[in-house]
Amino acid sequence: MTNIFTRIKDSVSADLHNMMDQKEQKNPIAALNQYLRQSELEKEKVRKLVDRQHKLKDEFTREYHKAQDMADKRQRQAGIAEKAGEDQMHEFAVREYEEYQARADRMKASREEAVQQLEELEQKYEDMKHKLKDMHLRRMELMGRENIARANHQINLVVDDSTEKPFHRFAEMEKYIEGLEYKVNSSYYRSTFDSKIAKLEKEMQEEAN
Repeated sequence: MTNIFTRIKDSVSADLHNMMDQKEQKNPIAALNQYLRQSELEKEKVRKLVDRQHKLKDEFTREYHKAQDMADKRQRQAGIAEKAGEDQMHEFAVREYEEYQARADRMKASREEAVQQLEELEQKYEDMKHKLKDMHLRRMELMGRENIARANHQINLVVDDSTEKPFHRFAEMEKYIEGLEYKVNSSYYRSTFDSKIAKLEKEMQEEAN
């Protein structure tokens, strides 16, 4: 049963990849736009990680200073207790000093590591932003070239068609107009023929009288 589901999943995945490949071939600009949108989302995720690393560095710094301040305080108190002959208080202060100093050393090392990691992460993030910006600019260049190519293609279609088809259409239109004019003129001639004959007949009668 597991093998069946695996084969189905692989088959569906292959179909999706094939469909995406066909989509990229049909409309590469749209595929590029989709890729850039996904890259922008990834960039936002990295930005949040950079912000989190900044906060971690600040927390390590605060904890280091707190631990170091307490270590210095306990060290000073241990000296006072030792001079006063307070062995128990001296022993407590020394143990506390050692605990705080160890914590301060650990926080200092963690802070230095966090700073180094942050610098590397920020550098990579800046490189990522520059590459994305370059990709956006290249997309604009490609879109400009695509627009020119499409415009030239449309112009060529019109120019190629205008070598024959439109002139045939003009010739057909001229024939249609000539035929229409002939029909109008013939109709007008027929409609005025009787009145013209009557006028001629009247003029001839007047001349005869």
